[in-house]
Amino acid sequence: MTDASLSAVLPGFPQMLKGRWGVGGMSLTVWIGLLGVLLTRWARFAAGWGGPIDHQIASLTVVAGLLGAWGWSVFDVSRPAEMERSGIGQWSLAARAFKKNRVAVIGVMVVVWIYLIALITPLIAPHDPATQASLLTARLVAPGGEFPLGTDHLSRDVFSRIMYGARISLSIGFVAVGISVTIGTLLGAVSGYLGGWVDTVVMRFVDMVISFPGLVLLIAIVALFESNSIFLIMAVLGLTQWPGTARIVRGEVLSLREREFIEAARALGFGRRRIILRHVIPNALAPVIVTATLGVGNVIVLEAGLSFLGLGLQPPTPSWGSMVSDGRGYLLDAWWISTFSGLAIVLTVVAFNLVGDGLRDALDPRLRT
Repeated sequence: MTDASLSAVLPGFPQMLKGRWGVGGMSLTVWIGLLGVLLTRWARFAAGWGGPIDHQIASLTVVAGLLGAWGWSVFDVSRPAEMERSGIGQWSLAARAFKKNRVAVIGVMVVVWIYLIALITPLIAPHDPATQASLLTARLVAPGGEFPLGTDHLSRDVFSRIMYGARISLSIGFVAVGISVTIGTLLGAVSGYLGGWVDTVVMRFVDMVISFPGLVLLIAIVALFESNSIFLIMAVLGLTQWPGTARIVRGEVLSLREREFIEAARALGFGRRRIILRHVIPNALAPVIVTATLGVGNVIVLEAGLSFLGLGLQPPTPSWGSMVSDGRGYLLDAWWISTFSGLAIVLTVVAFNLVGDGLRDALDPRLRT
């Protein structure tokens, strides 16, 4: 059987046979996992197209994942060898170095699967996260049987709430980091490139924001609003986490603005805005990518802390932090309420940190092997 025909049946398997276990294993596991969801949850999958938006997203994710894994594998084994050897640039060298870091690749696989599970949760969750079973017979039930991870003090399925809580925590982490990285990158690039009084004003403002204790500042801002929606939590976390990125980008831009290609852009008469957006920022993206990856884990922990303190999303919306808080009064009698949600936080944060460390090593030419 040829590699192309094998990829059509088992996407990613030919890549694994050639030693490319990272991308091949990811493609194969995604294909098998989503195919299993499609076969075992066909009724939910078919009904999802006409259901709520989260069910439609779940069904679309299954289709996109199957087609993406299959299409990439078939294209990868059929592309000419000349295409693989052409265009070896800095990003290609960084990608090769990253693939050699097996721990970082495992981190990527864990992150991808966590996001996939969060997206297809409506198709695979055994129960509704807000539905209460019998308070007489299903309250604080230990893990096993109908409830794989047990039930909480309100007879709600912990397993389903963890999966639905993943959507909240991961969405907040992704959007909040996007906001903070965008603001920090723009301010850091402008401050580092223009220098002078602009640099002084921006950096003193950064110092002022950093001087406030992070968690105390978050609590104060969130407490000002009567209703804590997911959009408010995203905005607050994003608007308070940018100073670190601004400092990193500023330091990178200070070294870039004296390079020859920047001098050439000035000699050609390009304006400051074009130089910053087209030349400075693209060449300062390496530390930004690492910061963003590590920042997702940090934001997830901060959101969990706010939820633990009762300042996160309002009940009955599940989040990992609120589940840890719900179980703190039952640690001896019902340890599973806090334990499994806490382990979900730990696993996600560790995976993102592994990816961030791998990207840092891969994007730094001095650390490449």
